[in-house]
Parts: sequence; structure tokens; C-alpha cells
Amino acid sequence: MLHLHNSVRVNQSIVDPVPASDPRAVVLAARPEPIRLSAGSTAVIVVDMQNAYASRGGYVDEAGFDIAPAAEVAGRIGQVLDAARAAGMPIVFLQNGWDAGYVEAGTPASPNWHKSNALKTMRARPELAGRFLARGGWDYELVDVLRPAPGDIRVHKPRYSAFFNSQLDSILRARGIRTLIFAGIASNVCVESTLRDGFHLEYFGVLLEDATHHLGPDFTREATLYNVEKFFGWVSTVADFRRAVGPLSRE
Repeated sequence: MLHLHNSVRVNQSIVDPVPASDPRAVVLAARPEPIRLSAGSTAVIVVDMQNAYASRGGYVDEAGFDIAPAAEVAGRIGQVLDAARAAGMPIVFLQNGWDAGYVEAGTPASPNWHKSNALKTMRARPELAGRFLARGGWDYELVDVLRPAPGDIRVHKPRYSAFFNSQLDSILRARGIRTLIFAGIASNVCVESTLRDGFHLEYFGVLLEDATHHLGPDFTREATLYNVEKFFGWVSTVADFRRAVGPLSRE
């Protein structure tokens, strides 16, 4: 059965990753046009909601970026996860980082060695060596308010894009996933990088703009929203996502 949110104009074209005949199909209000979702072929991708990016004393905080909005973003993501779980959608938590010895982070021969702000901060402040984004450490772990539930999936990623050198693509394809709902940090770095790579792998990416936080000046957020809406996917909100998938609740 097709559920149209009242903000979707009747004559507005709808992007159709799934057949309209799917009994669990709904329409999500989005820009530049609404997109049809199916509970069986849509996954929520939670990007790097780790202490590193969202907690005081984590790498991002120590590197001088503003993390003040992170707590509010985490709360909105929690609302997204509640709605997705009720609808039976799979949830994937991405965690960015490397082995404790930082072998995966690369050497000076790797651009990651030069551009990773976590690595640069540790080199500039030797007392922090080994503290940031190392698997097994506090910085790497997900924030307490967004702990995975039974059945949720965790994927480790060593670079900004979660499709690089990880199992994400095979995990999604094995489940017949076509559409990805993105939330997390940072919208202009790892979120956008993963959504862009997903586009090239034929996934339909939807960015929930109020469930993400950027690193850097506000224009970086605006640039990401523009890039996604115009070139790589769709932009929606937490309220519209919850409204759209509400009828899919199995409770």
C-alpha cells in the first residue's frame, strides 16, 4: 500500500528504487523529489557516532572542532533508529579507526598519514600518542546513547568512505539493500564520502540533514547538502523519515 506524506505534491514525480506494488512501500518526502522506500530494501547507516567525534575529550574535541551540536544530533539519530527498528529495517553502525599499532593508518607514503586530523593531532601533541581512533580504546567506541541493539550490524572502516576496504558492500548486497538512509558525523567528510561512493555502486542515498553534524565552517554543511541534492542523492529530515515509515511499524 502506498502512503503519501502531505508535503509530497500529487503531481510530483517519485523516484522508484522499489516497485509501487511492494506491500511495504512508503514514500519519503525529500529533495529534489520524493523517493519510495521499502522496509526490506532500505538500511539506516549510522556514520561514526563514536566518542572520537561526539564526546568531550575525544579526538574531534581535542583537535579544536566544535562538538556542541553532537549530543542533539545523537538524540535525533536515536529517534531514527527507533522508527527503523519498528519498521524492520536493518541498521549499520560504522566505526572509523585503525589497529592499535596504526598500521592500517598508513605511513608518510599515504595521504591519510598527512590529512587525518587525528594522526596530525597526536604527532603535534606526543602526550596523546595512541589515544585516538585505535580499536579497543574509548575514543573508538560508539557513544553510550547509541549502543547497537541485537541484530544491528557494525562495520569497521579505515578511511573516510565506508565502502573502501570494508565488508559494507557485500553485507548490503547480501540483504538486497538498494536505499541507504544516512545519519552521523561528519556530514562533509565521512558521511558525504560514503554516500558518494554508494552512488557509484548504484545505491540510492538519502541524507537526513538534521541527523548529521559537520566539521568546520557552516558553509561546509551547505556545500554537502547542495552536492547531495544536486548530484549524488536526496535530502530529507528526521521528522519526514519517521512520518514515512511509521505505517511500517510491526508493533
